[in-house]
Amino acid sequence: MISALDYFTSLVQQDDDIPLFEAALAIAQDVDPQLDLAATQAEVDMFAANLQRRLAPDASSIQKLRMLNHFFYHELGFAGNVNNYYDPDNSYLHRVIHTRRGIPISLAVIYMELAQQIGLNVKGISFPGHFLMKLSVQSGEIIIDPFNGASLSREELEERLEPYAEEHGDTDDLALAAYLHAAHPRDILVRMLRNLKALFAEHMRWQRLLGVQERLVILLPDEIAERRDRGLAYANLQCPKAALHDLEAYLSERPYANDADMLRTRLPELREASRRLN
Repeated sequence: MISALDYFTSLVQQDDDIPLFEAALAIAQDVDPQLDLAATQAEVDMFAANLQRRLAPDASSIQKLRMLNHFFYHELGFAGNVNNYYDPDNSYLHRVIHTRRGIPISLAVIYMELAQQIGLNVKGISFPGHFLMKLSVQSGEIIIDPFNGASLSREELEERLEPYAEEHGDTDDLALAAYLHAAHPRDILVRMLRNLKALFAEHMRWQRLLGVQERLVILLPDEIAERRDRGLAYANLQCPKAALHDLEAYLSERPYANDADMLRTRLPELREASRRLN
């Protein structure tokens, strides 16, 4: 039987063919190993079929968008989880579908799946601080807030970008267009996982963090810092051999990193703990 990680690996191998909804849903196998992925996909397919039946064959993109917005936010009742924004459940699609509450990126992934099934090419945008979506139409681009389906004006977008630009010393030129490029499915999955990573690290939930790190290493095999963070998760879980393997790989590639000396001080203890296991 294929493992959850092997299945996830198979989904994200090809950059030009990542099934975003399926891969994002598969992240939830870390918290619910018995999750029936096919049943959850079928539930979303049923939503899309219900919506499709209401659309005229010659419906325009704008008409489809309006219908999708009404269906998603008013009939199905999806919305941002303002009362418990930092609950990890907001990042697991099967739970978002059950509770109808999520964060922008998880709501967007479900919304985009429905959009795709009715012939709308809605794309995700990795906007700073708040994931967005966009739809290209003849008159330009419609930028959508996944939290509530609202269309955002240029002024609203610049206002949202301003704090980020100030923090990075970029107040002279906000260069809004640079922040509105369509996000690649791999980048969307990474952002979802890094949201969880921040939550689990803050609350020292090392087993959950390890599951996230395993997937980040799969998604970003060339980013050695993810190997380091997986190694630290292993160390906190008293798995010295695995921790040593990852931390030594990191130090080999980044011998002069800012954290290299600190990590080297941990190696003797990990080596001793590994020897005791033999």
